[in-house]
Amino acid sequence: MEQLKLLGTLLKSSFKDLLPIVIVIACFQAFVLQQVPDDLLSITIGLLIVAVGLAVFIQGLEVGIFPVGENLAREFAAKGSVFWLLAFSFLIGFSTTIAEPALIAIANKAAVISAGRIDATMLRITVALSVGFAIALGAFRILTGHPIHFYIISGYIIVVLLTFFVPAEIVGLAYDSGGVTTSTVTVPLVAALGVGLAGSIRERNPVIDGFGLIAFASLTPMIFVQLYGLAVYSLGSEESVALLEQAEALSQEAVSLGAKAMALLMELVSVVTDVLPILAVIFFFQYLVIRKRVPQLPKIVLGIVFVILGLYAFIVGLEMGLFPIGETMALQLTKQGNHLFIYLFAFLIGFSTTMAEPALLAIALKVEEISAGKIRQMILRVAVALGVAIGIALGAYRIVAGDPIHYYIIAGYVVVIILTYFAPRYIIPIAYDSGGVTTSTVTVPLVAALGLGLATNIEGRSPLIDGFGLIAFASLFPMITVMAYGVITEMAANHAAQRKEEA
Repeated sequence: MEQLKLLGTLLKSSFKDLLPIVIVIACFQAFVLQQVPDDLLSITIGLLIVAVGLAVFIQGLEVGIFPVGENLAREFAAKGSVFWLLAFSFLIGFSTTIAEPALIAIANKAAVISAGRIDATMLRITVALSVGFAIALGAFRILTGHPIHFYIISGYIIVVLLTFFVPAEIVGLAYDSGGVTTSTVTVPLVAALGVGLAGSIRERNPVIDGFGLIAFASLTPMIFVQLYGLAVYSLGSEESVALLEQAEALSQEAVSLGAKAMALLMELVSVVTDVLPILAVIFFFQYLVIRKRVPQLPKIVLGIVFVILGLYAFIVGLEMGLFPIGETMALQLTKQGNHLFIYLFAFLIGFSTTMAEPALLAIALKVEEISAGKIRQMILRVAVALGVAIGIALGAYRIVAGDPIHYYIIAGYVVVIILTYFAPRYIIPIAYDSGGVTTSTVTVPLVAALGLGLATNIEGRSPLIDGFGLIAFASLFPMITVMAYGVITEMAANHAAQRKEEA
């Protein structure tokens, strides 16, 4: 009975989260494009399925993924084995990333763009190794208690320096690779691991030390992919028209996550395949390393089933409802030639899709719980969504203007570094993590469609060089807005305290 009541509450919340997306699309269809979308019934049904899937997914996280992740972290801390903790962290990062559908699609596209010089399998292994390394490094940071910004700022400096040495064709791909590695299932588990580990060590604060693993997983792929591209990529001659058409076909496959050519049953198989490596690593370490049974195993299994079914319904609903209309609208807006409408659409779609992002909702709920309500989940989500909206709008402007991406990214990193020294300590890891949770199930496909649509339809732009990068903007600017929110909140609290003393 309690579970049904919780599901009903989550359903109500899901419909509320999807409402901004519906309003944005409806307003643009009615007042800008002045068209009635095709398959309106299919779109409506798809949105209903999305709402149900999101509610079931979140309930599964609460019942299954969060408890098992935090329990494993506590067991490792009690066991006192640094080696096994780091090994578990590495394997969780590697196993969840190597099967990530968005990464597979981007790796295949990169192989075509480079005329086979970049191998899709090697690129996937490179990114998976980088995420495994990132999660292990993040766990090591929690154990040692080092401030997170030393690691992150050092990483940004390396990313920026490498940018000036790698070919232009690889820069956007490398920046975007940091945004597609953290999947909807990976993010909650990694967050639970960090919070559970920090909560098990006496000198650590779960709010300050527990978050940040996702930030590492978003940063290191940029470095690894640039190094890989530097080693194997050659500018060579101009690609043939046939090759560009093949790349474009693959990009459309990436946008739809392959579902247009697959039956619904195969989509379910894909979701299960995405979750299986995580379960294999969890149960291997639980039974063969820690040598204990999983507490409340039936409840955990039920939660995992909810996660699979909820994520499956969510993806199917997106493909029926949002993806087709999002791709069509991106194409129609670019052909209209009114740049202001493009920027407005980019801003609004960035905000509305981020508010409905399952990974962000999961992290925001965990932040509110750990901070005992000091950081409200709704305010945090609005701050993150505002950052994504600004980032995508600015990224769309960059494509229209034809400016090099690294100037924008470098300027953004400089702002992040400056804010790091002014923001309160408790908000910094959460802000860093915000960049990794915004580019997931909902946001990536629509943003990718917008970027490729702009780069394809604007004269003088290359889909290979200019089409990538919007995901990087969507990952960078939430860090700025969340830290700015922390600075403003702290200043307001200090001002209120000062006025109280004066009174």
